[in-house]
Amino acid sequence: MASKDVKFPPQSQDTQPGKEYIMNPIPQAISPDYKPSNKLRGKVALVTGGDSGIGRAVCVCFAKEGATVAFTYVKGHEDKDKDDTLKMLLESKTSDAQDPLAIAADIGFDENCKQVVDYVVQEYGRIDILVNNAAEQHLTKSVEEITQDQLERVFKTNMFSQFYLVRHALNHMKEGSSIINSTSVNAYSGSPQALDYTATKGAIVAFTRGLAQMLVSKGIRVNAVAPGPVWTPIQPASMPAEMIQSLGSEVPMKRAAQPSEIAPCYLFLASLQDSSYFSGQVLHPNGGVIVNA
Repeated sequence: MASKDVKFPPQSQDTQPGKEYIMNPIPQAISPDYKPSNKLRGKVALVTGGDSGIGRAVCVCFAKEGATVAFTYVKGHEDKDKDDTLKMLLESKTSDAQDPLAIAADIGFDENCKQVVDYVVQEYGRIDILVNNAAEQHLTKSVEEITQDQLERVFKTNMFSQFYLVRHALNHMKEGSSIINSTSVNAYSGSPQALDYTATKGAIVAFTRGLAQMLVSKGIRVNAVAPGPVWTPIQPASMPAEMIQSLGSEVPMKRAAQPSEIAPCYLFLASLQDSSYFSGQVLHPNGGVIVNA
């Protein structure tokens, strides 16, 4: 776990998605003290944006708990991170789980999401856990700076993809399955520097609540996780170098989280034995920010 005194060296990346392998320090995907307890044995999980950051941490956590894991990534931009994650998953998987699967896809488009789901089902037969995690973020100083192209792109990646993937995955999900959406503390506290990103995260909260009620009769639970500041590639890819030094200083704990501190929330919501009475809810690993929601 990171100490409250950790400050990150100034750094930035000029492309999105960000790259984890060039970050300093490399984010922690799993705690060295983590003790698996077989909570997802026999389950099949699909995680979007699973090559790095929170997505990678979720994939590794799920694999250690016995799940067979598939994840999406952006071809060309995230090839090295994808390879690193696959290696981690192969080292983490249990003996009865199938080999992990990395799927290159731009999930901002419905047809691509259908192809992702079809590929997972072709390989593994079903989907028990869907984690809608992929996102992009751009900082701006005014509403006028947010172009139509940027607004549409951010909503496609962050929000539309969740609709599309749910629509196709539901055909292969049975009672007891779990859908987990990544939102953000920004949906509750607001962020003027990332207005379009914040708007997508607010939409995800509403989507989670509505979808949970829609699917309750099918026995499929729908929840979300709203992290605070986390040391992931989206930070240096969207922030100027000087902002990285103070990342997390605004929350009561005065630090950013490591992805390994966020992933257990997803495990809790994925595990029927732990969260069978949770649906339509949002967990808030945010360093002590009170959101009253």
